[in-house]
Amino acid sequence: MITVSTDTKFVHLAWQMDEPMLKNVKYPMGSDPTGKLSKTFGVYDEESGLSQRGVFIINPEGVLVSSEVNHIDIGRNSDELLRKLQANIYKSSHPEEVCPAKWHPGEKTMRPAPEFVGRAGEAYVQQEALRKR
Repeated sequence: MITVSTDTKFVHLAWQMDEPMLKNVKYPMGSDPTGKLSKTFGVYDEESGLSQRGVFIINPEGVLVSSEVNHIDIGRNSDELLRKLQANIYKSSHPEEVCPAKWHPGEKTMRPAPEFVGRAGEAYVQQEALRKR
């Protein structure tokens, strides 16, 4: 995991030193003061010179598998980001399965089928019942 913002590395250091929530951050914090990377991902705001809050999960093959963009004034939920990352990791070795909403590692997944379209919640319950037999 890497965080990137249009702030300089010195601003990142100040945030990490002064913000209690960032004191134990163990991942690199990248600086994009020109906005080049932010522009590439479509989150750069030309008017303010800042980037929106974007989260992009890219698999080892270089494929974008998840993205989320929030306005600069809206924070992200690290628990949900971790859940999405874990679901994508799980899916990489179980491509025939679907991780339903709110899925967490160790919970049941689903196998998509045409008869479940528009009835995912009901289908999940049915598949659970079949597994228990």
